[in-house]
Amino acid sequence: MQIKNFKIDQSFKELTEHRTVVLPLACYETAINQNIHGHIPLHWHEELQLVLVIRGEAVFQINEDRIAVREGEGLFINSGCLHMAEEKDQSDCVYICLNVSPHFVLSQELYTTFVYPYIQATNLPYLHLDAKEPWRKNILDAILNTNRLLQQKPPFYEISITVQLASIWQNLIMNGFRPEYDRTEMQKSQRIKHMLQWIHSHYAEKIKLDDIARAGRLSRSECCRYFKRIFKTTPLSYVTEYRIQKSLVLLQQAESNVTEVAYRVGFNSTSYFIDKFRKSMKMTPLAYKKSKMGAGF
Repeated sequence: MQIKNFKIDQSFKELTEHRTVVLPLACYETAINQNIHGHIPLHWHEELQLVLVIRGEAVFQINEDRIAVREGEGLFINSGCLHMAEEKDQSDCVYICLNVSPHFVLSQELYTTFVYPYIQATNLPYLHLDAKEPWRKNILDAILNTNRLLQQKPPFYEISITVQLASIWQNLIMNGFRPEYDRTEMQKSQRIKHMLQWIHSHYAEKIKLDDIARAGRLSRSECCRYFKRIFKTTPLSYVTEYRIQKSLVLLQQAESNVTEVAYRVGFNSTSYFIDKFRKSMKMTPLAYKKSKMGAGF
């Protein structure tokens, strides 16, 4: 089974085009353990995301919050929010992922009043969806129905999908939070994205804490607090882990060698790279490379 590479740009914005041939949305089943990283890495996108777990259990992180989502449950993740997902307890988790442009949820005449205020709200990064409340179950059912419509493509399925999306949005705004706007929260979101963008652009170079803090227009101590709160690690430890994740793709290239990969992703010592890789991946880079080559990658 092919391992999927999850592509993001320099600001950690996902590069996947979330649309079908004619509709500005995409719906697909995601098996977390099939990703090249072993998890869905941190990213964001302008599309709204709706998730329905159909097997196993996953832990999603949205901005600073972490939430376990079990089979039959789901999530609404708002536009522009940083998020990632990892499998819980090797449960072989699979979920339906519906990404849709905010402009496609309702007609343009209704967008300004009933969509835009909610995607700008700082108090609505996500909503946990389960079947205990009818309105949440309605949303889960609509996600499932949309997935079926896209797979089966019955006559006029495009119109049927717009009905499902309108139902999802009506249930959300009638039962979710009232929109609130906190300028501090907006600024915090922009600062962390700027720091991530800088790391993504410069990970192969020598990086100092001052560099990361400067990208977010923060002091060193504030920068550390941001990373501790959101990523539960230090900025430089985050850089190390990101370098290791970038090395996974390079190690799967037949012509690559461990030393070359180490320097290409920013390590200035092969032994240090091997040590950090082993601690992160529970195997050496060479063992990882051999396992992928043997599996036909």
